[in-house]
Amino acid sequence: MCRRAALLSNTERKPDVKMVQVECYAGYKGDERPVRVKMGEERLEVVEVEDRWYSPGETYFRVRVAGGDRYVLRHVEAQDVWSLEGYRKAEVE
Repeated sequence: MCRRAALLSNTERKPDVKMVQVECYAGYKGDERPVRVKMGEERLEVVEVEDRWYSPGETYFRVRVAGGDRYVLRHVEAQDVWSLEGYRKAEVE
């Protein structure tokens, strides 16, 4: 299970990037996909991985959580660090 949050110095962080803790489903390939996201004291259940894409050394996931909000999560594999790269609030009808 991956649960790591970044502990980077201020010089290593990108501005406007929020580090998060992520719990993953661990299948035959190891940590395959996020199942929970923890930001501060808030714990969000991932109900769907809508998309994923790869960059050298990184994997991005667009997920929908309970309540309908969407997040883009980035996993830096070498450091096993997760960050929040994007957010879209659920549309209210």
